[in-house]
Amino acid sequence: MAVEMNDQANGAVAVAGGIDLYELPEGCIANALSLTSPRDACRLSLVASTFRSAAQSDDVWERFLPPDYRDVLGRSAEGIKLLRSSMSKKELYVRLCDEPILIDNGTKSFSLEKSSGKKCYMLAASDLTIVWGDTPRYWKWISLSESRFAVVAELLDVCWLEIRGKIRSCMLSPDSTYAAYLVFSSRTRTYGFEYQPAEASIVISGQEGQKQAVHLDPDGAQRLRQHIRPRRRRGVFGLRQAALMSQPETIPTDSDVQYAKQRGDGWMEAKLGEIFINGGQDVELDMSLMEIKGGNWKSGLIVQGIEVRPKEGK
Repeated sequence: MAVEMNDQANGAVAVAGGIDLYELPEGCIANALSLTSPRDACRLSLVASTFRSAAQSDDVWERFLPPDYRDVLGRSAEGIKLLRSSMSKKELYVRLCDEPILIDNGTKSFSLEKSSGKKCYMLAASDLTIVWGDTPRYWKWISLSESRFAVVAELLDVCWLEIRGKIRSCMLSPDSTYAAYLVFSSRTRTYGFEYQPAEASIVISGQEGQKQAVHLDPDGAQRLRQHIRPRRRRGVFGLRQAALMSQPETIPTDSDVQYAKQRGDGWMEAKLGEIFINGGQDVELDMSLMEIKGGNWKSGLIVQGIEVRPKEGK
């Protein structure tokens, strides 16, 4: 099969000079595959046995792993164990895609986005700054078997909701668009999130960025449309609060606000924003979610952490 050299974006392998593709050394084919993507390499491995053998090569999958993967895995006992294991580089890649590992004393998790090999992190609730988070009256730290972290933060009752996280841009894959998400669940008895959306953002620390409205209550849109008023509750000093519990004057429309969505792991996530990671920069990124304007008391949220992951294809 003679074909001309082709450098198309779809990763098709071609050979100049009329050379039969199947006569090329496996190392040459493996090198060509390493210049594509994990997704393309897996697809090409289905074409012929020559591709299939080359696509299993450690040299190919070493290129698909992040350049600093050894340093990142070295930040945990589990990661060091993986590095010392006899698994192939492809097996390691798949393992990091399917099962995030805990690093930095269990305060973060690290994984890979399967189609691109770009880095993903989740900051545990204990690694976030939660206003009143150290006050047992307002927040409670508990363990949940469904969480990847040792503890999560349960919201008992606050009026001022503010959650912040920070991460260095150099920890992320360069020249990529990333999005940050608050990962949470809720108790059966959850209230206070029906009317006022939270403000969310991800910006370079010290700079002002665009804020977006986020509704943490998955049923909030329906309740907003029906104009259901919340029940009166006793305030922090035992006084009945009516004015603080009233609806906002302007009800956001669907085009103005984002709503939390169900994840595949059983948790919910609310998008905080997006940011492009410039490979030539090393800056601190500030991620935040705040609801301090509505004045209503809120309860029932369980925060696992903030996840930062690449947008697929960007």
